[in-house]
Amino acid sequence: MLMRLIHQTALVLAAAGTAACSSTEQSAMNPDAGPGVVTTPGSTTMHDFTSVSAGVWHTCGLMTDDTVVCWGTANFGEATPPQDTFISVSAGQFYTCGLKTDGTIACWGDNTYGKATPPAGTYTSVSAGEFHACGVKTDGTVTCWGDNTYDEATPPTGTFTSVSAGEAYTCGVKTDGTVACWGTDYFGETKPPKGTFTSVSAGSDHTCGLKTGGSVACWGNNTYGQSSPPGGTFTCVSVGDLFTCGVRTDATMACWPANTLSASTSRPGTFTSVSVGVFDTCGVRTDGSISCWGDNQHDEATPLPDPLVSLSVSETHRCGVRSDGTVACNGDNSSGEIAPPDGTFASVSAGSFFTCGVRTDSTIACWGTGYPNGDAAKPLPGTFSSVSAGTGDTCGVKTDGTVACWGDDISGQAVPPAGTFTSVSASAGGELGGFYACGVRTDGTVACWGDNTKGESSPPAGTFASVSTGCESTCGLKTDGTVACWGDNTYGQSSPPAGTFTAVSAGCDFACGLKTDGTIACWGDNTWGESSPPTGTFTAVSAGLGYACALDQNGITVCWGADRTAP
Repeated sequence: MLMRLIHQTALVLAAAGTAACSSTEQSAMNPDAGPGVVTTPGSTTMHDFTSVSAGVWHTCGLMTDDTVVCWGTANFGEATPPQDTFISVSAGQFYTCGLKTDGTIACWGDNTYGKATPPAGTYTSVSAGEFHACGVKTDGTVTCWGDNTYDEATPPTGTFTSVSAGEAYTCGVKTDGTVACWGTDYFGETKPPKGTFTSVSAGSDHTCGLKTGGSVACWGNNTYGQSSPPGGTFTCVSVGDLFTCGVRTDATMACWPANTLSASTSRPGTFTSVSVGVFDTCGVRTDGSISCWGDNQHDEATPLPDPLVSLSVSETHRCGVRSDGTVACNGDNSSGEIAPPDGTFASVSAGSFFTCGVRTDSTIACWGTGYPNGDAAKPLPGTFSSVSAGTGDTCGVKTDGTVACWGDDISGQAVPPAGTFTSVSASAGGELGGFYACGVRTDGTVACWGDNTKGESSPPAGTFASVSTGCESTCGLKTDGTVACWGDNTYGQSSPPAGTFTAVSAGCDFACGLKTDGTIACWGDNTWGESSPPTGTFTAVSAGLGYACALDQNGITVCWGADRTAP
């Protein structure tokens, strides 16, 4: 018997007038207490969501403006949605599909078996499974694509109101209200009971449906009680791997079997929908916020914070400033680096295992223990206009224009030169290099100090608007809009493309720049896809270690490359 290790399904759109839950895996966070709740200190729940769908190591949500936001691993581009408007979204295994407002389907991410290549035409719903996906066309027929080893992509004839793609099988609600299933049938998961249904959710090897009277019926594997629903009436139901959850007609949530996993522990409060996965559950609350609990291996259970006005990424965490001046962070919190203090900030900088920010009163606050001895997270008194957190040191431009640095000084990186500056950048490359700093003087020239093993502290002549330090390479935005880089060029990270830019950020062995047309260009190492930015226009970009993030036109964070932000 073949049992696939990971599954995910998503019933995204049910018949008109009925509510649908989406199901798959992984989730988000909300500061409601309880065992297994995934919370990220300093971040917040995102509001203005209408639905959510969790995949294997990523999660996507549909916002009230019809745009899609995704978070978690994006190694295949599964968490990088196109800039378009959607009616629904369904996160599958390393890929995602969405129903666009024009009725066509767009898929992105892994395309194994062609699962991310939907056929042309117009649809009313879409569901992404493990290796196959299905959609209901506007004429009511079902079309499937991708793997068809078990006939899971071979739907029967007839017309349907909704469809749900499971692990290696599919179920749909026909226009007469009965359920039809096709594909594998190891546990009877494709043998629905008689009766009429308004929605159905296919999982790994068990299935549940919402009957026309509001009760839930389940069939298939019941080893753990996942096919034994409680009594009462529901508005939607979502099937995962080892458990099931549903939203009751009073908007409360019920999961069964209860408390077998942290993800199967029902949350308090009221919900409009729920998405169940293998190890995580995520729901949209009645106030439009997302609440999730369970596993968070790849940060897929940490939704991106509210829209940001600035962003800074480091080795394993990222922070940004919201429009109200508060700071939001997510990623690794082993040193307290994503737990910002209360108050409002003008800017923030993520370093190696710590973060610093300039408060609106111009003082500096730092959080996290820092590397190697914590001195970099102990700011100097006084007022500053900017701050840059590095590897084991921090530098800031004081309000009088001079630069002050503190922390580790193994290579002289904490001893800045005299004179006045407009900006400073301390390298946060960690053990991969990063014991130096650079700044732009008030006359526009660049000065660097500290380690110069690869020429990273030897800037070229000319005038610059900004400078960004990487691991052992540096890039600067010249006053004419072109980019110049110097230092290590092993991967081409010091060979920027031609053209004009508005910003540049040097990461570890690669760099990215924001072009004047709003698009992003990256160059250098691309082992993790860090030099392959998404399409679209953006307002800011920040390069880290093996990954980069940018802010789109709505202030939403989009990341690509390696997943180095998970706790």
